[in-house]
Amino acid sequence: MSERRHRFWHDVVKYRTLLLMLAPAVLLFFLFSYIPMSGIVIAFKRFDYVGGVFGSPWVGLDNFKFFFESGDAWRVTRNTVLYNLGFIILGNLLPMITAILLFEVGGKWFRKLTQSMLFLPYFISWVVVGSIAYNFFSYEVGTINGLLTWIGMDPIDIYNTPAYWPVILLVVNTWKTLGYGTVMYLAAITSIDKEMYEAAEMDGANVFQRILHVTVPNLYPTLIILVLLAIGNIFQGDFGMFYNMIGNNGLLFSSTDVIDTFVFRLLIGSNEIGMSAAAGVYQSVLGFVTILLANYAVRKYDKERALF
Repeated sequence: MSERRHRFWHDVVKYRTLLLMLAPAVLLFFLFSYIPMSGIVIAFKRFDYVGGVFGSPWVGLDNFKFFFESGDAWRVTRNTVLYNLGFIILGNLLPMITAILLFEVGGKWFRKLTQSMLFLPYFISWVVVGSIAYNFFSYEVGTINGLLTWIGMDPIDIYNTPAYWPVILLVVNTWKTLGYGTVMYLAAITSIDKEMYEAAEMDGANVFQRILHVTVPNLYPTLIILVLLAIGNIFQGDFGMFYNMIGNNGLLFSSTDVIDTFVFRLLIGSNEIGMSAAAGVYQSVLGFVTILLANYAVRKYDKERALF
């Protein structure tokens, strides 16, 4: 035991510079991620401002009971999961294909220009994207309805038709995140040993065979890590996207309401802090269990590619 302790302090002294560099990040994570977890008790209390977080009366599981009996739990959970599944599939498949195509393009300047253009939407805030979407889809002044009217067709009331929005949100999210994902996969491709491509060419492999048998298999580790990280957030909707694209349009809630927007409206509209916290705890527990199950499945398939 003393030898182990001696080795520990020896490593601390040896790597003191690296540990000091790491200390601010660890402190920041502890202050903003672990200490606030004590507030989870709000989900089991009827919160009042006089008693505060720890002085409010206990109500047990009443907040969770109300959430599930309200009829909204299944709807918002279903929407959250289905949207995130779509985002995970499109958010990995299309960037991977785009990165492969860019890598195979011979023109260096064309590759850089295309990569920059694809990356640009990632830096646009969802507030701006929501404004752009309104100018496209508005019934009165939208570009799409203007074109439809110009060619003699009837305008479409997109903001009052829930069926359109799953497709719209998938397309907009993919457009906004395509550049970021492409850079991730392009970095993974450029790290592949060039000798593997040279060996494939010597064996007579064409470009499609090189992609299928060299590039794609070497992208599996990156794909698995990105999918695992995304699965950990499968029960968390992008509040910025859903709120700025949909707002408080109740006609679209049936197909666009996710747990995050539901919790926000519950807190703002009814001031039920306890029930809002209960919905948040429900969301976090589901996400935690999901990442554990996904990581377990990956470990059974390939232990070296699991997160832990």
